[in-house]
Order: sequence, then structure tokens, then C-alpha cells
Amino acid sequence: MAIIIVIYGLLLGSFYNVVGLRVPVNQSIVKPRSACPGCGHTLTPLELIPVLSYLIQGGKCSRCRERISPLYPLVEGATGILFVFSYWTIGWEWELLIALTLVSLFVIIFVSDIKYMLIPDKVLLFFAGLFLIERVFIPLSPWWDSLAGAAIGFTLLLLIAVVSKGGMGGGDIKLYALIGFVLGTKPMLLSFFLATLLGAMVGIAGLAAGIFERKKPIPFGPFIAAGALISYFYYENIINWYLSLLLGF
Repeated sequence: MAIIIVIYGLLLGSFYNVVGLRVPVNQSIVKPRSACPGCGHTLTPLELIPVLSYLIQGGKCSRCRERISPLYPLVEGATGILFVFSYWTIGWEWELLIALTLVSLFVIIFVSDIKYMLIPDKVLLFFAGLFLIERVFIPLSPWWDSLAGAAIGFTLLLLIAVVSKGGMGGGDIKLYALIGFVLGTKPMLLSFFLATLLGAMVGIAGLAAGIFERKKPIPFGPFIAAGALISYFYYENIINWYLSLLLGF
């Protein structure tokens, strides 16, 4: 079962690459077929095998030998890993459906935010509909925590955007309303703390290494995704660890 889930994750990861790259620029996710951005060579089925094709071709187009972005195999591999991790962590429970949907959303957002610094409304609306249906049949306890989490997540990010005068994008605000709906209030707040912590650590390290430029914005979507997934899977563990530290003092 784990092998099957990894394969599905790899295949869907390849599709999520297409969605994340095309939807923000209003392109169809169905046509034209995937092609080399350098020479326009239409990729054959053998050139579309997730991760494997990239490795076999040495990370280059088989026609013009232009280098292929490592983003493609990274996203495919990460999706497969996160899918099987979700299965191992949650097991064959209905909540697994929520986890796989959440991973799918964050993979697409990672691609679009890295490439365009944009979280498309179309993607958020599609997944909002999915999560609404899923949480009706797989509710949080208490059920109203979804509504409270969505309201608090939206309000919190909106206040930050107003106070910082644009320091938080509109896509981030709407995304946190969705995260609050899926995770509930407390895990959502923890996810925001983790996202800002990870963002600050990576930002400082990137500035020190010369990767980022001062006063130039960096995508926050990947940090939101990381913080939300960590909180989703490990909220109880983190809270228990933190409380044990407090009691220890």
C-alpha cells in the first residue's frame, strides 16, 4: 500500500507542477502538452516519468540539452514522500483524505509562490470547496472550531497586512482562513508561529549567505506550508513538549 501511495504521489506531483506553473498565468492545465521551455520539444511519455526521467536525462532536455529546472523532480519526489508519510502517520483512516488534500494544496502553492510569488485565487477556491465537503463528513471536535479557525486566521493575517502596510499578501490572508478551517484555531495559531519562525531563520541565513537581497520580498507560501504541515501532524507533541519545559522550570 505504501508503494502504491508513493506512485500516486509522484504522478500527482508531476500534475501539481503543471497546475502551479500554469494557473497563475491563466493557461490551460490540459493543453498544450508539456514541452521543453528552451526548444519547445514536446515531451514523450518516457520523458514524463516523475523523477526518473530527470535522472536518466541528467537533468537536461533530450533534444537541445538545455538544463531542466530541479524544481520538477523536487516537487514530484516531495509529493510522493509527503503522501506516504501521511499514510504512515495517520493510517487507513478517513482523516487521511484531509491530509492528502492538504499536502496537494501546499505543493501547488509552493510551486506558484516560488515561481511567481503568487497564491492563485482559483486554487484556493477549488480546495476550499473540497475541504468544505470533507470537513462536513470528517469534522473537527468541536465542529465549530473550523469556523472559528477560519475567522481568526483571516482576521489575524488581515490585521498584520494592515499594520505592516502590505507586508502580508492577499493570497496569504485567504490561505490562512483556509488553514484555520482545516486545522482549527489552536493548530492554526501554532502553524503561524512556526511559519514566521522558519521564515525568519531562512531569511536571516539567506541574507548572510548573499542569497536574498535586503528589502526584497521572499515567498512566504513555502513557510506557511511547512508550518501548517508540522502543526497538523505534530500539534499535540509540540504542545506537550512545550508544557513539559514550562513545568521543568
